[in-house]
Amino acid sequence: MASDRRWSSAFLLLLLLHLNVVVYGKTLKRDVKALNEIKASLGWRVVYAWVGEDPCGDGDLPPWSGVTCSRSTVGDYKVVTELEVYAVSIVGPFPTAVTNLLDLTRLDLHNNKLTGPIPPQIERLKRLKILNLRWNKLQDVIPPEIGELRQLTHLYLSFNNFKGEIPKELANLPELRYLQLHENRFTGRIPPELGTLQNLRHLDVGNNHLVGTIRELIRIEGCFPALRNLYLNNNYLTGGIPAQLANLTNLEILYLSYNKMSGIIPSSLAHIPKLTFLYLDHNQFSGRIPDAFYKHPLVKEMYIEGNSFRQGVSPIGVHKVLELYDTDFSV
Repeated sequence: MASDRRWSSAFLLLLLLHLNVVVYGKTLKRDVKALNEIKASLGWRVVYAWVGEDPCGDGDLPPWSGVTCSRSTVGDYKVVTELEVYAVSIVGPFPTAVTNLLDLTRLDLHNNKLTGPIPPQIERLKRLKILNLRWNKLQDVIPPEIGELRQLTHLYLSFNNFKGEIPKELANLPELRYLQLHENRFTGRIPPELGTLQNLRHLDVGNNHLVGTIRELIRIEGCFPALRNLYLNNNYLTGGIPAQLANLTNLEILYLSYNKMSGIIPSSLAHIPKLTFLYLDHNQFSGRIPDAFYKHPLVKEMYIEGNSFRQGVSPIGVHKVLELYDTDFSV
């Protein structure tokens, strides 16, 4: 009996020693190490609020500002599940140590001054649902490895300096609902493979250097079944508006302003049941606007300035620049 107790005590000691390797206090050691590496690389605006060694809180110390922890599903310890450090003037490259936070579901570093590329190691964050890096100075191409984040629902990369083509690997994200790539330096064509995303509601690729036609974009049968908002403005798109665009029956906003598109406006477009905002201005469209647009029960705004429409064609509503906010895309 005494030997059994000694064996149990020894086993318990070994177990505790093992746990000491895996966790720090009650937080996974891997996450503590990663957050402290991030802390060392960030500016004073963040560091002053990050007190103590444990980002999930240590004794009387609260969790670090912007850090959310949850109880692990596989053990009696905490892991970091959300990191929200935005609008605090972080300067420097994307902190690669973030990719060691394997339980992250939300990563929000928007409105800072991050530079350089998104590291390909981002693919490690398999549980990530929201990635918000808007309003930074990130560069280079979007790593195709982002296509490995199969649980991603929101991807916000607008207002950066990304270049190259939009990777078709983004079509590997079956849960994706919001894709914002506005105001970058993307070139080439918009991958038609994005049309296979069954849950995509919002696609914004405006203010880039994209080429091609809408016909190419919607060539896959049954494409974009859930799409509500399509922003293609301020690019170099050519060709006309195909009648098949009316097959996007959930479309509410169609923003085509400032391209090089031409041809007539198909009457089928006026039969999209939920169409509310239509921006055609500053292209090379011609002909008449079908009467059905003026009778549509939901169309509030149709802007047509800067085209070659016949005399007498009139807009609908009063044009205003559409401004988007993070609150417009809440989960």
